Amino acid sequence: MAGTRGFGVDIGGSGIKGCVVDLEAGKLLGERVRTNTPQPSTPDAIADVVAKTVEEFDWRGPVGVTLPTVVKHGKALSAANISKKWIGTDAHALFAERLGRQPNEIVVLNDADAAGMAEIRYGSDIDRSGVVVLLTFGTGIGSAVFLDGQLVPNTEFGHLEVDGHDAETRAAASVKEEHDLSWEEWAKRVTRYLRRLEDLIWPDLIIAGGGVSKKADKWLPLLDVRTKVVAAELRNDAGIVGAAVAADIGVQH
Repeated sequence: MAGTRGFGVDIGGSGIKGCVVDLEAGKLLGERVRTNTPQPSTPDAIADVVAKTVEEFDWRGPVGVTLPTVVKHGKALSAANISKKWIGTDAHALFAERLGRQPNEIVVLNDADAAGMAEIRYGSDIDRSGVVVLLTFGTGIGSAVFLDGQLVPNTEFGHLEVDGHDAETRAAASVKEEHDLSWEEWAKRVTRYLRRLEDLIWPDLIIAGGGVSKKADKWLPLLDVRTKVVAAELRNDAGIVGAAVAADIGVQH
């Protein structure tokens, strides 16, 4: 790694979180700063929050930023849980300008891809060979796919059609809260979703991330799937850590 510290900002449909990261340990250095995602969540509004977040830490180095969108060559090409105005936005140029950074000091990537990078790099010693899928259960469902540790960027398996519905409209963590589902009721929905995913890509391991991973003991044992499912080690900090890693090594999809 180029440095021992980095900085990541994780943008989600409900919150924007940022912190300095210990790149050797894969942990946050101090308390993260969290701000509610502005509504409407336009590029300019979100860029303002990101700039303020970085300023709070007086951070002068490279910055990694995640978006809940497909990101290719620094451009956002989708927008599932943020303003549609992001579609076609040159996010890399936007954040470089707003943060006063050179182009090589900013990396923008999909939020689930960032979380997956962090889990693969810093997670437990469970065998990560073969096809590994990280799923972030939050406002929506994000996915990151790895083959023998190498990322296949910008997968969108949270939008699989399951029983005629977009999967994340049935099995995201936000759906559990919105409909006041019990863990058992929600786990049945997640099981149905995972079975559909299993039939398509036959993963060797599934890592369950997002905020709901903090309560993995309440729902992972209720799943009825053939693939081993484990809770994300970095919990809801994985996106921040992965963003910092991406900025440190210069990853840009």
